[in-house]
Amino acid sequence: MQSENNSHENSPQRPGTSNNSLFSLVLKGFCMGAADVIPGVSGGTMAFILGIYEDFIDAIKSFDRIWFLSIFKLDVSTVINRPNFNFILPLATGILLALVFFTRVIPLPNLLQVYPEQVYGLFFGLIAGSSFILIGKIKKLKIIDLVFVMTGVLPGFLLFNIGPISLPDTSIYVFLSGCVAISAMLLPGISGSFILLILNKYTYIFNAIGYFNISVLLPFAAGMLTGLVIFSRILSWVLHRFYRNTTLIITGILISSLWLIWPFQDRAYETIGTKIKLVSSTPIIPYEINSALFLTILLFFIGTSVVIIIHTISRKK
Repeated sequence: MQSENNSHENSPQRPGTSNNSLFSLVLKGFCMGAADVIPGVSGGTMAFILGIYEDFIDAIKSFDRIWFLSIFKLDVSTVINRPNFNFILPLATGILLALVFFTRVIPLPNLLQVYPEQVYGLFFGLIAGSSFILIGKIKKLKIIDLVFVMTGVLPGFLLFNIGPISLPDTSIYVFLSGCVAISAMLLPGISGSFILLILNKYTYIFNAIGYFNISVLLPFAAGMLTGLVIFSRILSWVLHRFYRNTTLIITGILISSLWLIWPFQDRAYETIGTKIKLVSSTPIIPYEINSALFLTILLFFIGTSVVIIIHTISRKK
């Protein structure tokens, strides 16, 4: 029986690096970095929206055991050529530029405290538009396809509504928290910060970062590295073998994340170290019609329009 990944007739087009110029990758990395600054939105979400998600996962996966051994063997050719640095470096450059730009030049975290509805309205439009375009790109949509979408929607919705889980602050649980958080961060629609909130480790970890507590940061970093190595390989495997169904499930997770980034939320902030961080939010219905509401709706349509324009340009190409 022919493997599902060998038949693309009814599947959305796979992303590839061949159509990505240097400038295009820097720009896409910039979008991913901007998303990482927003609580509830991840760089993986933007990679999926921009059509480079599979390449992104494969790029992470390329730093494997052979690559690390080649460093100790001084095998310069393998060190340089095994990872796809033509993809990784411009993307990483864009991410770093965005992190600097949106924390130093235009501080998005500060804007989120002053104009949370408007900022989230823009990202809500981006993700809502992308979700429906992704479903629309699937040819010969069947009932079973909607089942796979719901397979992503329902667990995602349950995850986003689960209450905090109290875990001890021991090294093993800090390690597991890092492992789970980075694994979730690779999935579109789920942010690592949100997972830390669920695990009741958000304040603990960010305090450790603020005060440079090595006894906490080392097991957390080790967990992140472990999760990155293991989960990137799992994602790469299922994407290459079950691309269509995996894409449908991921699209479902993306749709469920709309609950989390709904612009109108009852948000609670807490001072962690020297910075104010969002620690909880509950969706609400806007109860007042004013200029702020209209601006949020306008930014929602701008976000949706940007996705449609990008999709239209890519189709013409």
